[in-house]
Amino acid sequence: MSALPIHRRGAGAIARAIAGGEFSAVEALRAFLARIDALDGGLRCYLRLNPAAEDEAAAVDRGLRRGPLAGVPIAIKDNLCTAGLETSCASKVLAGFRPRRDATAVARLRGAGAVVLGKTNLDEFAMGSSTENSAHGPTRNPWDRTRVPGGSSGGSAAAVAAGLAPVALGSDTGGSVRQPAAFCGITGLKPTYGRVSRSGLVAFGSSLDQVGPLARSVEDAARILEVVAGTDPADATSSDVPAGGYVEACARGAAGLRIGLAASLLGDGVDPGCAAGVRAAARALAKAGASVEEVELPHAAWAIPVYYLVATSEASSNLARYDGVRFGARAGDGDDLRTMFRATRGAGFGAEVKRRILLGTFALSAGYHDAYYGRAMRARTLLRRDFESAFAAGIDAILLPTTPTPAFPLGEKVDDPLAMYLSDVFTATINLAGLPAISVPAGASQGLPVGAQLVARAFDEGTLFRAAAAIEAALPPAFPPDPA
Repeated sequence: MSALPIHRRGAGAIARAIAGGEFSAVEALRAFLARIDALDGGLRCYLRLNPAAEDEAAAVDRGLRRGPLAGVPIAIKDNLCTAGLETSCASKVLAGFRPRRDATAVARLRGAGAVVLGKTNLDEFAMGSSTENSAHGPTRNPWDRTRVPGGSSGGSAAAVAAGLAPVALGSDTGGSVRQPAAFCGITGLKPTYGRVSRSGLVAFGSSLDQVGPLARSVEDAARILEVVAGTDPADATSSDVPAGGYVEACARGAAGLRIGLAASLLGDGVDPGCAAGVRAAARALAKAGASVEEVELPHAAWAIPVYYLVATSEASSNLARYDGVRFGARAGDGDDLRTMFRATRGAGFGAEVKRRILLGTFALSAGYHDAYYGRAMRARTLLRRDFESAFAAGIDAILLPTTPTPAFPLGEKVDDPLAMYLSDVFTATINLAGLPAISVPAGASQGLPVGAQLVARAFDEGTLFRAAAAIEAALPPAFPPDPA
């Protein structure tokens, strides 16, 4: 029996305690609900709670719901569909939208016995790096409430870090799981493109989006991936490459791995504390028996312009469907459809979403497609080849920073889109390449957590868990203090 309070335990520990009769699923749920009631007014991690959560937990206690996550509460980012529970993407344009079915990842978690706690805040339609673009207001970082939690999965990351959920799901289009995980001092995984079904994930950039877990330990992230990974007939881009063995990989150690340190990315523009965290992670891996050598990613500086051409182009297409006819809210009936479309989209979308739709529409327009979108896609190939060259040389995983700085103050970058976009400079490249990557806590800078990021070959998440667990053992994450 653990002396830790329930809210300080991870998903694995909670599942074992419920199975062993230490406490019930309903007691576990109520512990987190009490924590949310006490702290979420200041943090604003959740947009809404699941009114059926206690019934779901009671069904676990009656033996009607079983599985490896039986009774484990989990928070869900509000761009993942939940049957009957509002899914708004933190946007006015989807206010009141209640999906008829769960996203595949959510359905698989429920099938494993998990209990959905509620839906968490995000940048509108996952477009942002600070969770300040939410129509419901920003989430705050539990380490320092004057700072951002990162984005766009900031609500999920802050909830896990503060003990308002043991684990959460997020989505990662350009770093939206890994960047907030680094800012909040937890683990965040972006699986290989195709490893987890995107069915039921509201699309932002369809060639970039992936569903990933946020957790307070590497093993819990592996435990969630174990459940949600695998092919899905509802998503033509999901892969049938065999999945699994992730929890076991965490215990295999890093001995024998060849780690490529992207040392050239630790210089200009990178906070000294963030760079020190990556070097500390490299030492931890070497001490665990891995060999560490320097590698080059010569096209890494192109990541942001390429990403913001590809992602906005895909967003301009994906968001065309929100017109007041098929989903969510409608602003005025108008005299004709065009007037109604204009009124709905004008009132429903926030400023950052409008900016990205305009950028993407321009990049795809006649006469500019080849100059912008086509050119970006050719550069994307070069970015992917940087990683392929390193892996072809025998490197098992590449180590680099997750973010150039620790969490920045609320409002600091909200009027400077380029500065905000550069928050993703080390994460967006990996989405463009379609590879798996994980952010793991690697110490602190200015009293705030920083993350180290590992990238592996496609569908080799097991290697990520081996290396990340070795870093975690040497640099154990801390729990933020509760407010006085």
